[in-house]
Amino acid sequence: MKNRVFVFCIFLVIAISFSCQRSFSPKPHSYFRIDFPEKEYQLFDSICPFTFKYPVYGKIVTEGRHLTEHCWFNIEFPKFNATIHLTYLEINNNFYRIIEENWRMIYSRLAQRADAIEEHVIEDHVRNVFGIRYKISGNTASHVQFFLTDSVKHFVRGSLYFYVRPNYDSLAPVINFFWEDVINLTQTLQWKNNNN
Repeated sequence: MKNRVFVFCIFLVIAISFSCQRSFSPKPHSYFRIDFPEKEYQLFDSICPFTFKYPVYGKIVTEGRHLTEHCWFNIEFPKFNATIHLTYLEINNNFYRIIEENWRMIYSRLAQRADAIEEHVIEDHVRNVFGIRYKISGNTASHVQFFLTDSVKHFVRGSLYFYVRPNYDSLAPVINFFWEDVINLTQTLQWKNNNN
């Protein structure tokens, strides 16, 4: 019996000494692999005074009479738990107030948690479309915002939200994927009545 205890103690000492010689390094957090669909777009054309192209992997969703009365609707991406909210406003001697409200929404609300805000100016005289795309980094509620206007009659505002806990590092690839879709949307938007 004493031999067994002695052998066990020797084995235990050897095992502990070998385990202590290994160096341990913590592994970084990993994220799930995300398979993105191919980029393909379809035309949005409704009773709203504008058209644009949006991804085929998104679906237009309206609540009640928001589309028929206000042209407020969403493009939802269920696979990514993401939504682009779109709001249309008709300009009626209130252009500067609308621009100021948009600026306040970006720089007062989102900037508190943002690390940086990139502005990308949109200026297309052929389509009569002007605006700004905002790419926001950091753990904010929204990482992409934009507005488009003809400065006289039409104003469209959009914002991309993910309905998950904000973690910019894990969302970065998905944000970049949808950033391309927002660029496409803003480059294809046209006013139906371009005579101002």
